[in-house]
Amino acid sequence: MTDVTMSRRQLLKVGAGLGTGVIASGLPLSQAVWAAEGKELIARSYADINKLDPGFYQNAYNVDVMNCIYTKLTRYVPGSEWGWELEGAESVEQVDPTHIRFRLKKGIQFTGGYGELTAEDVKFSFERVIEHDSPVKGDWGPLDHVEIEDDYTGVIVLKNPFVPLWNITLPYGCGHIVSKKAVMEATGNGGDFGMNPPCFSGPYVLEEWKPNQSILLARNPEWKGPKPGFDRVRILPIGDVKTAERAYQAGDLDFTDFSLDSLATLKSSPPADTTIEEKPSLYYVYVGMNTDHPKLQDINVRKAIQWAINIPQIMDAAYSGQAEVATGLIAPGLVGHREKALVPPEGDLEKAREYLAKAGVENLTLTIDALNQNTFSTIAEVVQAQLSQIGIVVEVNVQDSGSFWTIGMESEGERWKEMQLIVQRFSMVPDPYYATTFFVRDQVGVWNWERFKSERFDELNELAVAVEDDEERAKLYHEMQDIMEESGAYRFLTHEGSPIMYRASKVKAATRPDGRPLYIDFDPASN
Repeated sequence: MTDVTMSRRQLLKVGAGLGTGVIASGLPLSQAVWAAEGKELIARSYADINKLDPGFYQNAYNVDVMNCIYTKLTRYVPGSEWGWELEGAESVEQVDPTHIRFRLKKGIQFTGGYGELTAEDVKFSFERVIEHDSPVKGDWGPLDHVEIEDDYTGVIVLKNPFVPLWNITLPYGCGHIVSKKAVMEATGNGGDFGMNPPCFSGPYVLEEWKPNQSILLARNPEWKGPKPGFDRVRILPIGDVKTAERAYQAGDLDFTDFSLDSLATLKSSPPADTTIEEKPSLYYVYVGMNTDHPKLQDINVRKAIQWAINIPQIMDAAYSGQAEVATGLIAPGLVGHREKALVPPEGDLEKAREYLAKAGVENLTLTIDALNQNTFSTIAEVVQAQLSQIGIVVEVNVQDSGSFWTIGMESEGERWKEMQLIVQRFSMVPDPYYATTFFVRDQVGVWNWERFKSERFDELNELAVAVEDDEERAKLYHEMQDIMEESGAYRFLTHEGSPIMYRASKVKAATRPDGRPLYIDFDPASN
């Protein structure tokens, strides 16, 4: 799904440990962040890192760091158009629909004396995702195995064609390559090493991590590839976007995203020495409903909630009218984007009351969970007010990220049984599969917190990844989004937007088309 939010997705999706960084201690950032010799970039992340194993990655903000400390075969190209280019590979070619041959560049070194990156490490890195039943194994779809031809050459063998391999698998989270020797020594079985990377192979190494305060990346002295523009990258986890905006205006950040409700003001009166760019977002935000909860098992209750929610009112309150209404999971510009949703954006209170009457429910009380950020708490409060108009009383539960991002996970306890409504936000990458694959039945209790189950949806999700024709593929994703909406478990709200700003005299920012930073491509403004 993401920074889903939890870029899983996120899936998008912010993760455990999110806070307001060093600001939480009461120190101004300018005092808390020490000055150092050399060129240092200071950027904001909306959450603290909590998983640096690419085979088991969580959330887009972890991947932002992994992009700096590991190597992949391919990588996203910075700029305004989605595309990929070679990174650790000298060549990658599709031999036939189920075989992809790669040849590695020579001389890529692992730190710590673990030697050169070879095809054996590629095989190990990719296959361990499947062998250890990783929560993000869907990124690899029908991977069967990797064949080794020599030290630098191998063939990725798929059971079936898998179109998303080029847009998701190789250039994103699971595409990062780790050292087989180092990981086996560290874990014993090749499993998840969590926040303890045994070595690095990218332009930077993780020099220091102070949980909820800062992440410091420093140049990797063993890196033989293109030299990154900055000697160090310091990333500050600042959960509250308004706090990040104030930190930037105080001169304590060189790069940050910012809230849509500040866009008009900052465009008309930007901070000194600042470049502002508006980027289209791939995030998707929705109100979800736990279909297994006794109060929400009746589809008529869920449909009443769907029709009672007025999305334009939410856009005005939570985004100052700067965000567009979504039609589904898949953002404009991607294969599978729907022209319109089945339930109109404004809903219909009379129709909502009719569904509630059909359910025979009176004096219904519900809870809605939301992340403790102003945007999401505002969404929850507006939904609370809207549902009150059809006689449903809603209690808003605002939670920090450590609590929020475990609500629907069965592996984290029994809280999923109590979850009712939730304001959810997940991150995306440029292929519709990354949105839909987390809602199949196998993901119930993992990322499918609505516990949505549809055999037809699962069939379509499997079929769509093998269809190369965009028009035919889009039809399948349209139907899948229809099925989700018809279940009553989802009210799709928005894809938000991704405005960014950066210090023009210090940095030339480099991002994906959706505004996510690609730190190894940042350059000092003087270059």
